[in-house]
Parts: sequence; structure tokens; C-alpha cells
Amino acid sequence: MKKKFLFKKHVLISLLFISGFIPNTANAQKGLTLEQALSVAEDNSPTVIKMRLNLQRNQENLNAQNAALKSKFALSVDPIEYSQNRAYQSSLSSYNTTKSAQSGGSFTIVQPFLPTDATITLSDNFSYTNNLYNELFPNSKGEFFNNDLGIQINQPLFTYNRTKQNIKTLQLQLENAQLSYAVQLLATEKSVTQSFYSVYQAQQSLEISNQALQNMIKSYEVTKNKADAGISAQSEMFQAELNLETSKSDYENKQVSFENTKDQFKNLIGMSLYDDISVIPNIAVDTTIKIDIAFALDQGLKNRMELRQRQITIESSLLDMVTVKAMNEFKGNLGLSFGFNGNNKLIEDLYKNPKNNENVALSFQIPIYDWGQERSRIKAQQATIESNKVDLQVQQNDIILAVRQSNRSLRNLVNQILIAKQSVNNAQLTYDLNLEKYKNGDLTGMDLSIYQNQLSQNKLNYTSSLISYKLELLNMKILTLYDFEKNIPLSPIKTLDK
Repeated sequence: MKKKFLFKKHVLISLLFISGFIPNTANAQKGLTLEQALSVAEDNSPTVIKMRLNLQRNQENLNAQNAALKSKFALSVDPIEYSQNRAYQSSLSSYNTTKSAQSGGSFTIVQPFLPTDATITLSDNFSYTNNLYNELFPNSKGEFFNNDLGIQINQPLFTYNRTKQNIKTLQLQLENAQLSYAVQLLATEKSVTQSFYSVYQAQQSLEISNQALQNMIKSYEVTKNKADAGISAQSEMFQAELNLETSKSDYENKQVSFENTKDQFKNLIGMSLYDDISVIPNIAVDTTIKIDIAFALDQGLKNRMELRQRQITIESSLLDMVTVKAMNEFKGNLGLSFGFNGNNKLIEDLYKNPKNNENVALSFQIPIYDWGQERSRIKAQQATIESNKVDLQVQQNDIILAVRQSNRSLRNLVNQILIAKQSVNNAQLTYDLNLEKYKNGDLTGMDLSIYQNQLSQNKLNYTSSLISYKLELLNMKILTLYDFEKNIPLSPIKTLDK
């Protein structure tokens, strides 16, 4: 008798403990739909944030290069410089002490010329000198003003336009960053959706386990009453106690799994781990969606961003080939400058008698022999280009294979959904019939628990088949960049102006 009392007390405590785990919407729990979870992930996911920062870095690099094509203005000012110097004058075989003060400044405008990669520089240099003291030449004291105004052109010859190539490289890098960002958003959508439904499955599994536990409590009460009335053997009572403990343990395990899955989901989308959430899924599926495999393949090969990324890699390799060929090239440089110089003791007469400053400089860099270095580097770069072309072909084949496999999986999952739904109906009817048998004493508690487990497993299988279909439909959307549910193409590329 004491043993029965202790067991009843243990069951009561266990039920109170379990009831604390049952989800309660009255608590400060946040319901989260899939759309809300995706929005949170786009803003807070660490992976997405890193890709967005990479996009920003490439955008700013291109902005900086475009800004460098505009005129650059520079002003340099030296307000005052005083010097006292004693030096040996070899021509006079004597030491001489001088004192002077200077000030000056320069204003420069530099304008790159993109079509020819030339640089045009306009400069104006002004200086003021005051010879305060000269020990050997006292009469040389006085003030002088000097100004140099000129324009200079520096033009590379017989070589590629480095500025244009740099701009093209930065444009390709930015485009690749935009594509990578869009690809990451799609990958995040897929991973978040999978994790979202994993939380739902764990939540569903917990609810089903709770239902099984409640059914087992009722079964235990029936068996207990029969045993107390002497209708059934004590062994049935012992088995009922064991079944109840097993159900309670299974419920507690499902609760632990549910909490762990929620934490992983919150970490994935960048949500606080201290927030309590519950997912609000929509697992309704439309199994009548028809997918034309030829159309799906055409969309995938035409729109997939990974293919464009492979093409960008090839274009970048071709640009690198230009650089490789120029490592030991014949090239020249033409420098032209023209200006005026004016100097006078009076600033208003600075250009009274100006003098011309003219300069023409032509130089060449002529390679003689490099022992086959350039030839080997070119062959190595050609191999890189060919390898990148192979990668493009492999990517195309991978897309074709993935789209075909996804289409087959969708057709198969439709059948699995129908089978799983019918299995749930059959398992429910079977359990209800055997529950009546158990109440009438025609079935043991162990046998009833088998039917209960079958019903629980079939419910989980049905939920799993619905989720698998939705995930595979999402996979087809990502593979083809076409939404077959809405019959619209996707435009996933986003910029920082979003």
C-alpha cells in the first residue's frame, strides 16, 4: 500500500513538472512567422552582414576610383622660413655668413585624361625671399618675388591603359560582390527556412509526445482501477507504471530537443538567445503545381548568378593576362611642359619681363632578354583561363543535374504526402479501436503503447512530408530563380541603396 502511495505521489509530481514545460502563449513569448524570421535574418545574420560589408567595400573602392578621374586641387603653403648660415666660399677662400627669410606657396590642379591615360598638371609656384644679411656682399640685401606658372602633360606610350583596366577590374569586383550578396541572401533564405521548420517539427514532436503522455496517463488510471478492483493482474499494473515513466521520459527528451533547436534557430537569424519564441508555420501545400522541366532548365541556365560569377572570373583572368604581358614590355613616356617665370623686387612688376620655361622629354624602356620568363608567365595565365572555362561548364552541368533532381523529388514527394496522410488516418482509427479493446480488458497496456507510438510516428511522418515538399519547392525556386508558386521570375540582386 505504501508503495502505491509513493508511486501516485511520484506521478503527481511528474505531471506538475511536465505541465511547466507545456508551451503557454500567456507568457512573454514571441510568435514568429517564416517571413518575419527571414526579415530578421537579412538584417541581423552575421553571414549576411559580412557579405553586405564586402559589397560596401567594393562599392566604395569603385566610387574612389571614379572620384580620382576628376580634377584634384592641392594647395601648399610655407608661411615663414628663416635661416642663418655660415659656410666656406671656395671661390673667395673665405667664410661667409648669410641671413635670409623666405615664404611661399604652390597651387596645383591635376587632371587625369582617361582616353589616353595621360596626366595634365597645371601649377603655380610663388615665393618671396628677403636677404637680410650677407657678410661679404652687403649690397646684395633686398627683397625678391618669384613666380612659376606652367602646364605639364605626361603621356605613356606603347602600353595598355592602366586606369581603364583598373576601373574595369573594380566594376567586375563590385558586380561579383552584388552577386555574392544575392546568392548569400538566397542561401540564408534556404537555411533559415530549414531551421524554421526544424523548430516546428520539434515543437510538433513535443505536442504529439504530450498527447501520448496524456493518453498514457488515462491508460494508467484504467489499469490502476482494474488492479485495485482485482480485475487484472498486478503485472499489468507494473507494466502500466513502466509505460507511463517511459512516456514521461520521452516528453522530457523532446522538450530538451525543442529548446536546443530554438537556440540554434535564434543564433542563425541573429536574434537574442534570451528571447522566447514560438514559430507560426504555414505548412499548407499546393500539390497541383506543374513544372515544365524544359522551362525550368532554361530559367536556371539563363538566370543563375553563379554562372555570371564564373564569367566574371574568366573576364578577370583575361584582364590579368594583359598585365602579365606588360611585365616586360617595350614602352615609352612623353613629357611636355610649358610655362612662364617672372621675378622682380616689386610684386606689381613680377611679369614685366617674363621668361619662358619649356621642356620636352621622350623616354623608352626596351627589354632585351628575359630568359623565357614572359613566355612562361603567359602560358601559366592561359592555363588559368582554360581552367576557369572548365569551371563554367561544370557549373552549367551542376545546374542541369540539380534542377532535374529537384523536379523528380517534387513528383515523388507528392506521392509521399498522400501516403503519409492516409497512414495517419489509418493509425488514428487503429488506435481508437484498440483503446476500446484496452478499456474492455481485451488488450494489454504494452500492446496499446505500440499503437500509440505508431500513431505518433505517422503524424510526424506526415508533417515531415509536407515540410519536405515546401523545402524542395523553395530549392527549385533557388535553382531556377523562378517562383513556380506565383509564376513570376525573381530579381534577387540588391544594392546598398535598398
